[in-house]
Amino acid sequence: MRNFLIIIFLLTRYKTACGQTLTETPLYPGTIPGSKPSSISEKSIIVNGGIRISSVVTPTLTKFTPANPNGMAIIICPGGGYTRLSIDHEGVEVAKALNLQGITAFVLKYRLPNDTIMADKSIGPLQDAQQAIRTVRKQAAALGLSPNKIGIMGFSAGGHLASLAATHFDFATDATNKDTTSTRPDFVILIYPVISFNDSILHRGSRNSLIGKNTPAELVKQFSNELQVTKNSPPAFLVHTADDATVPVANSIRYYLACLENKVPAEMHLYPKGGHGFGMHNKTTADKWFDRLLNWINTLH
Repeated sequence: MRNFLIIIFLLTRYKTACGQTLTETPLYPGTIPGSKPSSISEKSIIVNGGIRISSVVTPTLTKFTPANPNGMAIIICPGGGYTRLSIDHEGVEVAKALNLQGITAFVLKYRLPNDTIMADKSIGPLQDAQQAIRTVRKQAAALGLSPNKIGIMGFSAGGHLASLAATHFDFATDATNKDTTSTRPDFVILIYPVISFNDSILHRGSRNSLIGKNTPAELVKQFSNELQVTKNSPPAFLVHTADDATVPVANSIRYYLACLENKVPAEMHLYPKGGHGFGMHNKTTADKWFDRLLNWINTLH
């Protein structure tokens, strides 16, 4: 009973931020592409005092509006190994911090790969990321946003999804969708991201969840985003720690090098310690990566 009450309290806190009651909006106005009928229902649990959401069937966007919007928007993809979403410290907390800087934020609750609810689980999350970018860009004028200042941000496996969106925007994940609105993010922010599915540096849980344990080499390459960067990829900002024992720092390094090779503007901040999953607060250093991010954002045109 106590755990149930804690979950209710934290979910209420998630729904209320910055003095406003937040509304989760379904990501798709109608049928969810590639969905299959299922009895699976969404679950929320508490882990280390934070909300973890799993079995996401209906993807949503939750908008956080600043008091003084500056026209920029960032879509946030929480991490969780493609098995759950750390919705608060890699979602809500970040959105609130962005609001204080005048940036409109959207927390994306994306579908988690599951053969029971998806025709092709490997592209379900990317479908949701593309739809989120498409939705925000189409509503830009109504929301007081600039359609060419829409970025995507991801933590851990959410970073893999964000980097998928940054490198696969020409890939039509839903052939039935005739909307020509661009799904290319104008910039990408990757915080201790899963980037590669290469055996030497992968986060095995993320790869297994998204594309399975035994997959063809060509599919592994397709979802290794350091190999998919081109000159048309958006500017990138990366943060990682050298002692990350969950997602090797080589993931960020290889993406950064791919950006350099393709002359894509990129900035990377590596910290010697901090491990994985620290969210906004790497307690091992007085330096704040979020301050570095704000400096970088101000250089974007």
